[in-house]
Amino acid sequence: MNEHQKQNLKRFTELADRSRQSGIFTFSTFHSRETASLAFDAAADKEVSLWGGTENSERVVARFGDPNELSYDKPFPIRILLIEPKQAKYSETLTHRDFLGAILNLGIERDMVGDILVQNNSAYCFVIEKLADVFCSDLDRVKHTAVSCKIVEEVPEDCLPKLKEENITVTSPRLDAILAKVYHLSRTDAKDLFEDEKVTVNGKICHNPETVLKENSIVSVRGYGKLEYHGEERTTKKGKTGITIWRYV
Repeated sequence: MNEHQKQNLKRFTELADRSRQSGIFTFSTFHSRETASLAFDAAADKEVSLWGGTENSERVVARFGDPNELSYDKPFPIRILLIEPKQAKYSETLTHRDFLGAILNLGIERDMVGDILVQNNSAYCFVIEKLADVFCSDLDRVKHTAVSCKIVEEVPEDCLPKLKEENITVTSPRLDAILAKVYHLSRTDAKDLFEDEKVTVNGKICHNPETVLKENSIVSVRGYGKLEYHGEERTTKKGKTGITIWRYV
């Protein structure tokens, strides 16, 4: 575990302890799913959940606290902002990098911002709730394009990440074999991903290349992408296993 991970684990542990001792929900800021998986270690046997605004968010907030134990519920402090050109026909071509750069130029820390979904030079941006009004009042330009910023309740379906169904044949249902096939890697290179802590399953870092997935598991591989596992479909005459996955595109 590197120094950055140790610092995050310490912070998650502080939040988990405060939730236990005070009987309240506590929340982190935004983190990658890989980093956020450390929250499960910090929470030990207590309830922790991750949410970034959509089912498939890459960046998420960790919530410590069990609604059943606390006898109440509390939503994640996340708001959705729509950032769009004031005059669309005069807009430059705007990318994820451009929107993120404009946000950081406001002096906003990266962990205050979740996913940024770009479509037609506009962006839906997930942010920590307490800063939503700051964005709306201060964010008025991306690159050289004048923009407006407002709070919205949801992201249109056609702006969300798309899934593509794939049927593949593997020598084994082990996770390293699946990743080797999907991402065109040798089995050795696939195993290295686990040693380098680049693989998460349902938000938790996976160290075991021999893991056999349960249906509907979500696997993220840093630097490669994300997929959903939908189970074994068949066994070939040569003893190989046919499986179905949905890959994020």
